[in-house]
Amino acid sequence: MKKVKGFGFNFKCKKKMFEPNMFLAAMNNEDSNNHNYNHEDNNNNNERFLRDEEFDSANTKSGSENQEGGSGNDQDNHHPNKKKRYHRHTQLQIQEMEAFFKECPHPDDKQRKQLSRELGLEPLQVKFWFQNKRTQMKVYILMIIYTLMDILKRFGLMCLRYANTVKHITYNIKMNLLVQNHHERHENSHLRAENEKLRGDNIRYREALANASCPNCGGPTVIGEMSFDEHQLRLENARLREEIDRISAIAAKYVGKPVSSYPLMSPPPLPPRPLELAMGNFGGDVYGNNPTDLFKSITAPTESDKPLIIDLAVSAMEELMKMTQVEEPLWKSLVLDEEEYARTFPRGIGPKPAGFRTEASRESAVVIMNHVNIVEILMDVNQWSVIFAGMVSRAVTLAVLSTGVAGNYNGALQVMSAEFQVPTPLVPTRETYFARYCKQQADGSWAVVDISLDSLQPNPPVRCRRRASGCLIQEMPNGYSKVTWVEHVEVDDRGVHDLYKHMVSTGHAFGAKRWVAILDRQCERLASVMATNISSGEVGVLILMKCVVITNQEGRRSMLKLAERMVISFCAGVSASTAHTWTTLSGTGAEDVRVMTRKSVDDPGRPPGIVLSAATSFWIPVPPKRVFDFLRDENSRNEWDILSNGGVVQEMAHIANGRDTGNCVSLLRSANSSQSNMLILQESCTDPTASFVIYAPVDIVAMNIVLNGGDPDYVALLPSGFAILPDGNATGGGEGGSLLTVAFQILVDSVPTAKLSLGSVATVNNLIACTVERIKAAMSCETA
Repeated sequence: MKKVKGFGFNFKCKKKMFEPNMFLAAMNNEDSNNHNYNHEDNNNNNERFLRDEEFDSANTKSGSENQEGGSGNDQDNHHPNKKKRYHRHTQLQIQEMEAFFKECPHPDDKQRKQLSRELGLEPLQVKFWFQNKRTQMKVYILMIIYTLMDILKRFGLMCLRYANTVKHITYNIKMNLLVQNHHERHENSHLRAENEKLRGDNIRYREALANASCPNCGGPTVIGEMSFDEHQLRLENARLREEIDRISAIAAKYVGKPVSSYPLMSPPPLPPRPLELAMGNFGGDVYGNNPTDLFKSITAPTESDKPLIIDLAVSAMEELMKMTQVEEPLWKSLVLDEEEYARTFPRGIGPKPAGFRTEASRESAVVIMNHVNIVEILMDVNQWSVIFAGMVSRAVTLAVLSTGVAGNYNGALQVMSAEFQVPTPLVPTRETYFARYCKQQADGSWAVVDISLDSLQPNPPVRCRRRASGCLIQEMPNGYSKVTWVEHVEVDDRGVHDLYKHMVSTGHAFGAKRWVAILDRQCERLASVMATNISSGEVGVLILMKCVVITNQEGRRSMLKLAERMVISFCAGVSASTAHTWTTLSGTGAEDVRVMTRKSVDDPGRPPGIVLSAATSFWIPVPPKRVFDFLRDENSRNEWDILSNGGVVQEMAHIANGRDTGNCVSLLRSANSSQSNMLILQESCTDPTASFVIYAPVDIVAMNIVLNGGDPDYVALLPSGFAILPDGNATGGGEGGSLLTVAFQILVDSVPTAKLSLGSVATVNNLIACTVERIKAAMSCETA
């Protein structure tokens, strides 16, 4: 028997079973047979291996002895008969270096010097010890693998499949060691560079603070100091601000009372009276201090929650597959049988809370988009929010528990929070905290499911629970996909206005049909954006009194991107989101007008200053299709648009972006407009569940840049428009009436710190009231 030393213990085996040269031969044969390494690399590897063995042979059993003094050749020349002396590391030194090796097998120069000072060794000794230790670990791994191979061969238990597996494992281990070493060295270099950069920034900031001066007196500043008097003044200032806010809130209740006495569009001069209305910032997460805002109360899941989330997601995926594929008795005429559901799916998120109502619906459609892109949209919170802007007012990914496998979203699991909306201030939004799970099925189809996680939050402000809801996506020929959507929620909708109760209760507001219709409409829009076969006369615009035809693809895409941003801004600003605080102006007629103010600061996409938003919703006994055609038609615009002064409105540019002729983006110009340098950008879009006509004034110079392929994100927009929804009363082939929301955004002051006056509120209130009356009058004439 032969003892193999140098690994912290004695490994015994027969000489015929294992020898060190067998390892070298096996490694060289394996590399040359399986991976075609060149001969020069093998020689270099063998030389390095032999140097490590020679160095190891000079050590004791601990593997930590190094030679002292000069080189071996010098000593042999001067003292041929003198025996070489070696330095033996102490047990403490070995323990410290082994502990450091577990944390960092490849220390840099600074770490080696620090370690040598702590242990009383030379940096070169530390370097040699770590080299020897790494060599020992590599040889140790190879010894075990090849010894196992030899044992399996001796007992006849090794077949070709196991041999290939062991060879593959051996190769992966070697490659992983090389990759890990390279990655660690690269990471150390990157961290050193980052450290140097931060050190330089810190020095510059210290110098800047040392040389800072007061902008008022020019004297040196003293950071972090505040006198007692100044502190008392700040407290008094805060108390006075709270008192002003309280008085302003009381005054806001009476803002609408004197409005009816003002003549239309010509309010009498009022003394500047400050008014505080629900002030917020564009793009911020919070506009008010609503205590029920789910986005402010939820947190990311803890480690102990993750197993429960995974179990809920897997169960929800199984439930969704049955809900999308099973018909009766679970679904009866597209209506879910709740008793059958409870028997079929006993597991889940628990019983329905008291006072909650169940909404369940299923819808299918074939859309013009491949299944891979649909999955990507659903799993990317930013794309999902943009595509479903009419339904999703806010959304955020709180945690990613799995990114999927094989380079796609198969197995991806995310924890999200979202707020679902209807484009009107009269329907409260539905905030949900849920997990989203994506999985590819055995037949190649994809499924994405949501399941509520409200039970993980302590005392959550739950008004909506999302049971297994989502979609099944099946690939179709020619880049199409079949989408089957299931929407199953439990909701407390007692806050819904009476005007919208029937629409919400029948599932027209949040049901599966709405989600599928939006997806189908957006797929058409994206296909239009990517289209390349554009006719030369499709787009034209009046620029500097000349009609210019736009034929380049970049200009067309920039215009569509600008219109998309306009639609998203309108939808986000018209809903009853918990991020908004609307103030109702009472006493202005049958419909209540709701207003709020927001500050626009440092946003290139909006003009700076105070923006006043106003909205109202009402019912008219006219089908949604007729209302939509009337509002989008430039020939009938002067019948309701007060700002056009009754003049003729001309369409200067037109881009179709859907099968329906009403789905388009247009550039309009009013002949009687007092601002000859302004155009009107308008997008009209419609689907079976909702229609929108949204417009915004744009500067003609900025529009010229956009139509030539410029960046549309720097064009200032304040969108206004209309949201048209069916009232849900269409029966017996009838079309039913329409629920129409009118919303305006007006810049009332270009100074963000200015106060809002009563005159501005009166003007906007009269503008929206007159527009509503004109629309009702025009629709009544058509009906008659």
